[in-house]
Amino acid sequence: MSNKKEFVIFGLGKFGRSVAQTLAENGCEVLAIDNNEEIIQDISKVVTHAVQGDVTDENVLIALGVRNFEVAVIAIGNDIQASIMSTILAKEMGVEYIVAKAQSDIHKRLLEKVGADKVIFPEREIGVRIANNLTSDSFVDFIELSEDFSIVELEVKELWKGKTLREIDMRKAYGINVIGMRQGETMTITPGPDKLLELGETLIVIGNNGNLKKLDNE
Repeated sequence: MSNKKEFVIFGLGKFGRSVAQTLAENGCEVLAIDNNEEIIQDISKVVTHAVQGDVTDENVLIALGVRNFEVAVIAIGNDIQASIMSTILAKEMGVEYIVAKAQSDIHKRLLEKVGADKVIFPEREIGVRIANNLTSDSFVDFIELSEDFSIVELEVKELWKGKTLREIDMRKAYGINVIGMRQGETMTITPGPDKLLELGETLIVIGNNGNLKKLDNE
């Protein structure tokens, strides 16, 4: 194993390809597997290795050394049987962490039962994110972490202009925590309490969804 994280992606639909390409662009070792030769030829220009094969065939996965990968992304959404079988095989081979795509709540429960560490609904999650952004007056971006908590990018409000984070005391006033700031392309992590806020800057905050909505409506 190299010092870089190594990922194996099962299935190269839109979601799987996006994950594989982004991981490769971030310097990760990526093995992409799909049964479509044309897709494999295309993605081979981007990832470390791309192989045409059946992800439900144990012998294929053994031959490819899937057991040596730290993370498996099961990006098969439409074929539930293939999704579940490949999750089982990856788990039995000792892959440390398995992320699987689900298309329904029942599918999610089945994936969790057979060993998926994290189950996601990409289309649903994107839909929630877009809807939250569209209905917010001041949130630049909105990432839901759970049913209760989110991270949002929040434009500096007029009433905060010229004040410091210490003076505003967002934890006490709003029940949220500032974890970063962004101005243009410049990002600051955990800005100091004496930082003066100006219009045009964006705060990155984390908090309870209820508190965040109250802040948005202020």
